[in-house]
Amino acid sequence: MGRVKVKRKSWRYRNAVRWTGAKRGILTGEGKPDIDVATPPDFGGHEGIWSPEDFFVAAVNCCIMTTFLYYRAKEGIELVSYRSTAEGNLEYGDEGLVFTRVKVRPEVVVASERDRQKTERALQQSEKSCLISNSLSSAVTVEPQIQLAHGPGQASRV
Repeated sequence: MGRVKVKRKSWRYRNAVRWTGAKRGILTGEGKPDIDVATPPDFGGHEGIWSPEDFFVAAVNCCIMTTFLYYRAKEGIELVSYRSTAEGNLEYGDEGLVFTRVKVRPEVVVASERDRQKTERALQQSEKSCLISNSLSSAVTVEPQIQLAHGPGQASRV
């Protein structure tokens, strides 16, 4: 793989991991809570603990949301709620185990039909410009459900 061309600005994100025994460790980052990490149960690891595979899928899911929130603010969308699920497919490829696809399914509730149309565009733009997705060789797809709010706590499917 070739080098990535950097334009103007760059940022660094740091963390550390320390082995604590068996197939477990502690992930730390300055100013952030520690996170227990482990090999997933599928590979002889531990139940109920975040794994690198979980973080991979979560990184895509979180990036789609935060990228959408950027476009939401830019477009002035009146957002009632946002929730998304994500699922990654881990398979054996030519180079060993690889994630071949991550599917993100946002469920978005907005205040008006105008906001619904803007939300469709914002989600499409988020899918194209999510920095995590753009940094991966895995396919990433976004399959949204957008609903209109009809009074407090109510939504209808669109």
